[in-house]
Amino acid sequence: MSNTKTVRKKKNGIIMHGKLDVTFLSFVLILLTFGLVMLFSSSYAYSYEYYGTSYRFIVRQAAFAAFGILVMFVFSKIDYHIWRKFSWLIYFGTIILLGILLISKPMVAGTGVKRWIVIGPINFQPSELAKFAIVLVFSNLIAANQEKMKRLKFIGFLIFILGLTCALVILEPHVSATVLIGSIGVVLMIVGGLQMRYIIIGGAAAATVGTVLVTGVIGYASDRIKYWKDPWLDAKGKGFQTIQSLLAIGSGGILGRGIGQSRQKYLWVPEPHNDFIFAIVCEELGLVGAVAIVILFALLVWRGFKIGMSAADKFGSLLSIGLTFQVGLQAMLNIWVVTNTIPNTGISLPFFSYGGTSLLILLAEMGIVLSVSRGANNED
Repeated sequence: MSNTKTVRKKKNGIIMHGKLDVTFLSFVLILLTFGLVMLFSSSYAYSYEYYGTSYRFIVRQAAFAAFGILVMFVFSKIDYHIWRKFSWLIYFGTIILLGILLISKPMVAGTGVKRWIVIGPINFQPSELAKFAIVLVFSNLIAANQEKMKRLKFIGFLIFILGLTCALVILEPHVSATVLIGSIGVVLMIVGGLQMRYIIIGGAAAATVGTVLVTGVIGYASDRIKYWKDPWLDAKGKGFQTIQSLLAIGSGGILGRGIGQSRQKYLWVPEPHNDFIFAIVCEELGLVGAVAIVILFALLVWRGFKIGMSAADKFGSLLSIGLTFQVGLQAMLNIWVVTNTIPNTGISLPFFSYGGTSLLILLAEMGIVLSVSRGANNED
């Protein structure tokens, strides 16, 4: 760990004065720029068809991106330790929001899916906030109770917190978010010093519970597995999106058709600006462009982990590792879904998929990682 940082208290809060990690910031801005370009390219045909203008999605996303960049820089200047004071408030607030979803009506009638809370023109998924809440509360608890990581009672408490969150998310139902949140919690426990015997026992238990849920309790997930194995069983229905995605990827070849030249975005791939935007990326940029984006995500995660390993304290280390692991795993799951490596679970691609509030939360999280880097790079 680096030396303890020096901060200067002001009336409006605690300000970080160390140098932020320019390399990490560069990866964030490059991915964001790539994402905005590909969002416009993938969305303009769909936007014009359903909204009468080609610019509906890009204008909104660009506005959230601009505001998100401002938020990211503001958060990078705020001492990340202040988030410890709000960790339980954010966690319980998230649990309340997830609970409200269970008693609300589905956003799309007849689907039974309850993932969004709508407030006027804004709608967001509490599961997005749940990811941050788990990173925050786990980082706080593990950093404050390092010596208890060998005690089964404390491990059980962490599992209870994680299990409650995952249970509420799976009831939406939202399998991909559940997997993501659960994985974040497990990784933070491992980084925090979880003993190997607990890792083995926990892994076996999670695999058993997951199998039971997917094959039995959650019918819609088992249905997706069926069409994952053979999407042509319902080529015009439940397998349609996967088939069109694979056609887009295949037609891109090595070098792609070129920016703006996708054919599948013309109302073939359903909502190409959302979860399946990577298919359009592959069609327009080809294998070379797709690999470049994967490498950028890998570099972002590597740099975030490096910031975590160099953090001034355990809390900052866990915070940075947890937030960047979230981005990396979510990107990987999305790419696996789009390429039909795993069943379609409905998960967005960070920095690329349309969604203003989720982008805003993501950039705020990246700002916190930059704050951790300031703490490690303080030269005062």
